[in-house]
Amino acid sequence: METFTIEGGRPLSGSLRIQGAKNAALPILAAAVLAEGQFHIYDVPHLKDIDVMLQILNELGANAKHTDGCVDLDTTSLSVSHVPDDLMGQMRSSIFLAGPLLARLGEVTISRPGGCLIGERRIDLHLAGLTALGAKMEEAEGYITFRAKQLRGTNIFLSFPSVGATENVMMAAVLAKGMTRICNAAREPEIVDLQNFLNAMGARIRGAGTDTIEIQGVPRLRSVSYRIIPDRIVTGTHLLAVGVAQGHIELTNTIPEHLTALIEVARSCGVEIKTYHDIMEVKSTSRPRAYDRIITSPFPGFPTDLQAQLMVFLAQAKGTSVIKETVFEGRFKHVNELARMGASIYVDLGSAIIRGVSRFTGTSVEATDLRAGAALVLAGLAAEGTTTVEQIHHIDRGYDRLELQLQRLGARISRISQ
Repeated sequence: METFTIEGGRPLSGSLRIQGAKNAALPILAAAVLAEGQFHIYDVPHLKDIDVMLQILNELGANAKHTDGCVDLDTTSLSVSHVPDDLMGQMRSSIFLAGPLLARLGEVTISRPGGCLIGERRIDLHLAGLTALGAKMEEAEGYITFRAKQLRGTNIFLSFPSVGATENVMMAAVLAKGMTRICNAAREPEIVDLQNFLNAMGARIRGAGTDTIEIQGVPRLRSVSYRIIPDRIVTGTHLLAVGVAQGHIELTNTIPEHLTALIEVARSCGVEIKTYHDIMEVKSTSRPRAYDRIITSPFPGFPTDLQAQLMVFLAQAKGTSVIKETVFEGRFKHVNELARMGASIYVDLGSAIIRGVSRFTGTSVEATDLRAGAALVLAGLAAEGTTTVEQIHHIDRGYDRLELQLQRLGARISRISQ
């Protein structure tokens, strides 16, 4: 078991390059299944979820290696259509392989995926989308099998703009016969990155970033080299870390347009933010002001993946703030842990009422999921005394050695093996 030990009360300073986006890298690695050949994918972060995806690809017959942020992937010999159960259960993003394996091999067998326990995360939209493309689905003894000799394009309406379902349908449809139109599609930047990757492979997709995506099927795709976009959630986490701990930092390899909602809130609360191309300069010298009401929602709204980190920021603000969570009903598990550090937060159904306090007190807390864990680390940066964060394997699923990133900015944080 590993923990983080944090000595709080130290303002942040310095420069940090943001890692590649986990939520772009995972579907892009899955999409490489669609073609035979050698891929070189750059800016892939070192994360547990990435390790699991690469293990799955190797089990399927590919040859994947991850060195210095680059994944070298040879899919030529990939021939297995059954995603290993034990690996599928470790990571929800393993569901991304359903569409591309079906499109390439004509069949795929999966079990229910795992991941963070942050509320109901059904895969029914994934299954419905693949079925709409002409696949026959069978479910028995915990396994789901899809078969299709030839997928066929069609119009698909998503009842909710699910990022994963949008991406899975995109990947399956690129080799389908005819045109596929996804209506009420998710609009996240990672979907645009997937479109750009697939089009580089020879796909014909347009509309990613809007609520309607059109895919004209092609007979085959080719292998390519590609660079993953910066991680907007990691960028936002470090931006809020400055708001919590105070200080003055420079973040490079960013896309500020992907964080418009967060930047608006942070600036309103008193954080100074300047942007220059792919650089963000962030400065905070005092307690933030409260923000009346934030509602999480799909992009371009405020991201649910930054809700916990924002809560820590507002828990130190002058005044009372409200956060309404509309995406995942189980995403307030960090509230009790923050309360142990001195935060004053009351949860009523899907809303958290946050009364700012002047300080946190260091103690031992437990990460219950990826983003909750990051939030507790931020709280530790500002707390008086020592904070110990347990169950940090959750954090390692989305942050590339977070303690090293924060050490570069002057934080006193250590990873302790027990």
